[in-house]
Amino acid sequence: MSVVLTELHYLPSILYFQQLSEAEKLLLDAHEHYHKQTYRNRALILTAQGPQPLTVPVVDGARSEKIRTSEIEIDYRQNWMHRHFRTLQTAYGASPYFGYYADYLQDIYAQKPARLWELNLAFLQLLLRCLRWPLAIEFTTEYLAPASLPPAFLDRRDFLTPKNTLAGAEPDSPSQRPYPQVFGTAFVPGLSVLDLLFMQGPAAGQFL
Repeated sequence: MSVVLTELHYLPSILYFQQLSEAEKLLLDAHEHYHKQTYRNRALILTAQGPQPLTVPVVDGARSEKIRTSEIEIDYRQNWMHRHFRTLQTAYGASPYFGYYADYLQDIYAQKPARLWELNLAFLQLLLRCLRWPLAIEFTTEYLAPASLPPAFLDRRDFLTPKNTLAGAEPDSPSQRPYPQVFGTAFVPGLSVLDLLFMQGPAAGQFL
C-alpha cells in the first residue's frame, strides 16, 4: 500500500492534492512541531491584483514552534474568517462553481474550531469530498523519523513551502496543467485547489 506522510495545510494547494493522486492512504503528522510562515496556516488564491495569501492567525506565535501543530490554537480576536470568506467571494464570485461550494466553506468557518488542526482537517475532508476522492486518512501516533519509515511510505513533510512556490522552485513538484482562471491570461500555478474547484466544479478531481 502506498502511503503519503505529510502535514496538514490550510485550504491546500493543487500541488498538495497532486502528490496524493497515486496514494492509497494519507498519513497526517500529528506530532510534528509547528513551523511558522508555511502552508499550515496559509493558502494562496488568485485575485484581480494577482496571487494573494490568506493567513489564519494563531495564538502565541512567538513560541508556536515549540508546540505540536495539532495543539496550535487559532486567534479569534480578529474577524479573519469574515475577511477570508469575503476575499474568496470577491475573487471567485463570478466563477462558474463558487456558488455551488460557498455554503460548505461558510459552515466550517462558522463552527470556529479552537485549533488550527481541526480547521484544516475539516477543510481537507470537505475538499476530498468535493473532488470525489475516497482517500483514507490516518494520523501518526508518534513522531516518525525519516530513517524509520517503511519503503511504501513517501515522506512529503515540508515538501511544499510558500517560499519555493512563489519562486517557482518547488523541488520535484508535479507539473501543473493550465486551466482557465478568473483573472489574467497567463496561468498562475501554486494556488489553493479552491481555484481549480471554483472553475472546474465536479470535474476538478479528474483534472488533477
